[in-house]
Amino acid sequence: MKIFYAIQATGNGHISRAIQLYPYLQKFGEVDFFMSGNNASLEVNLPIKFKSDGCSLHYSKCGGLNYWDIAKNIKPKQIYKDANSLPMKNYDVIINDFDSITSLACKLQKVHSIQFGHQASFISPLTPRPEKKSLMGEMILKHYAPSPKHIGLHFDKYDSFILPPIIKDEIVNAVPKNKGHITVYLPSFQKDCLEEAFNKLPNFTFHWFLNDIKTKHTIKNVTYFPVNQEYFNKSLINCEGIITGGGFETPAEALYLGKKILSIPIRKHYEQECNAAALKKLGVPVLYDVADDFYLIIENWFDSHINYPKIQANNIPETLQFLFDTYNS
Repeated sequence: MKIFYAIQATGNGHISRAIQLYPYLQKFGEVDFFMSGNNASLEVNLPIKFKSDGCSLHYSKCGGLNYWDIAKNIKPKQIYKDANSLPMKNYDVIINDFDSITSLACKLQKVHSIQFGHQASFISPLTPRPEKKSLMGEMILKHYAPSPKHIGLHFDKYDSFILPPIIKDEIVNAVPKNKGHITVYLPSFQKDCLEEAFNKLPNFTFHWFLNDIKTKHTIKNVTYFPVNQEYFNKSLINCEGIITGGGFETPAEALYLGKKILSIPIRKHYEQECNAAALKKLGVPVLYDVADDFYLIIENWFDSHINYPKIQANNIPETLQFLFDTYNS
């Protein structure tokens, strides 16, 4: 079987999931990957056969999306050209992890695909949303990468086609420990937005993962890390808690390990607002704005006692068999 797998590289989660799935997919056939977008900072140890700049996210300085930069970097003619050049008819199965170019290519070439991943869960109206829905956000979630069939991944089984998260083997096989530090992964925040707040807590130790850090080093109570999978897994497994955005993969791994979580969804990012709504239902504290009292919020969160539900990990072989059966039905 020839398998085409499209990765939306607007973040590291999609890539991390593809890396975890790759050895399992190989048991079903030959896999070619298409990577669209250029926001990811992880090393991509995958056979990437096709690439496109696609549509990438751009952030403001301290925790928001910059829609102007996003819009001005979209190149419709190039997107159409890239979609037309993908040889979709050469593949038996097309798996789309929320990539618009792959959806367009399938439409142009009259082949079908299956949307597989977290965003596919939002096809269901039962998946948690914030109190105030966004019409534009809903349109993007449902129409950005349309496919005739869907298999969603989420924290809970909100609908019949929604399955548990794909958790990396390194996390599943780990023995969690509490060495007292706080892991921080907030890619939409630049260093000087949060550094002062962390330094106001000299009795706390932070492991802060930042895209522009090249080598691990420590200043005062903060150890700065490059975005590196090995470093991050070790930090998460051994932390007391994690401060992260409103993404999906990192909170899912933290919940699986039974770690404290403080979620700060990216402002004006509707999917992250939806994820924050789901996390709140699970008892996870969510912060929508970082102000001068951020260090006090961290202190109160760290001292709090919250019983987080431990979520289950996905059974990958069963899920992939279900995916291929669904695709061919």
